[in-house]
Amino acid sequence: MKLTVVGCAGSFPSVESACSSYLVEADGYRLLLDMGNGALGELQRHIGLYDLDAVLLSHLHPDHFIDMCGYFVARYYRHEGGPADAIPVYGPAGTERRLVTAYGDVPDEACMSEVFDFRTLSPGAFALGPLTVRAERVCHPVEAFAFRVEHRGTALVYSGDTGPCPALDTLAEGADLLLCEASFTHGKEDIPDLHLNGRQAGECAARAGVGRLLLTHIPPWTDPLTNLRDARSVYDGPAELAHAGAVYEL
Repeated sequence: MKLTVVGCAGSFPSVESACSSYLVEADGYRLLLDMGNGALGELQRHIGLYDLDAVLLSHLHPDHFIDMCGYFVARYYRHEGGPADAIPVYGPAGTERRLVTAYGDVPDEACMSEVFDFRTLSPGAFALGPLTVRAERVCHPVEAFAFRVEHRGTALVYSGDTGPCPALDTLAEGADLLLCEASFTHGKEDIPDLHLNGRQAGECAARAGVGRLLLTHIPPWTDPLTNLRDARSVYDGPAELAHAGAVYEL
């Protein structure tokens, strides 16, 4: 299983990166976790526009889903052969309505469901091609999910956006790689059920016994090196910062 960081900036794109978007590949199957601001352009550095097999949306804040509007245009108004075949798009309840609202008035002949097979997420496990995905609700102001993606005995866990919560600890248990948000700075922000800081991400990785910690979703106003230092102070395993374009083999 291969992970490519398409975008990792939190809240809005930075000069170095688009917002949250992560490509997971295994046995020729291509799954995208989130498609935030700027991600669609960056995605094309790694695969073709029509090469995705499925999309998982952790929640419906713009920095995690808004480029799906552009992806609808690319798939529906394809120059050759008419609209592309519909691919599964898993998201919280109301994902289709939210996308249509964000896009604006969709012409009668241009229905998003023609190119996106919308499926509502709920806690539990399901298969996507050669992958097994487990989704769990996490703590955020809107309905939000974290994901565990498994393939041939390896496991990747993506936190989405969340405050500290037992569900993330359980999902991450024994994972080879924890892709964990670290938006806040330890000792600075203290807002319950919103985001993690670097220390909390490290504590989660330590409790779960993960093989590697990758910090992501760090906003441009947060010092990433401080968050990395804080994570390493409580987690003894390999810990690093996510960077756009980075590739990890699991």
